[in-house]
Amino acid sequence: MSNDIEGIVETSLNLGVIQTRGKKLNALVLIRSLHDDGRLETQRTVQSVFELAGVDMSFSNAYPGWKPNPDSAIMKTVSDTYQTLFNKAPAVMVIHAGLECGLFKSAYPHWDMVSIGPTIKFPHSPDEKIEVATVAQYWQLLTAVLEQAPKKQ
Repeated sequence: MSNDIEGIVETSLNLGVIQTRGKKLNALVLIRSLHDDGRLETQRTVQSVFELAGVDMSFSNAYPGWKPNPDSAIMKTVSDTYQTLFNKAPAVMVIHAGLECGLFKSAYPHWDMVSIGPTIKFPHSPDEKIEVATVAQYWQLLTAVLEQAPKKQ
């Protein structure tokens, strides 16, 4: 659990798929964390356990962490714009999921960013659905925030 954000999972491991081919076993394990140090620490622990069992292993396709910045300028812009448009404070939250922000932040560490979108229920399941009314709200918010972006000279 996160020491910084109450009630939020910081690092987790999901054993998703196990396949055997002859004497070879392949395991697909997804390790997620708000920050790369947590993911790497968990990766080292998993590797140690498998090495103790005499298993050769490797890791690939890691998903970088992204720890949101509560003092973010873009977060203030998005929150203020939401308040103005919808006359209520936005529900600002941190979730434990793989977000594209981690990929962008690893390539552009100086970027200030937030993740916004319509409300999705039961993601990555056969019951996944979107609250249709929130799609229009999301679009309205996104376009209003983009209108406030500084113009290139």
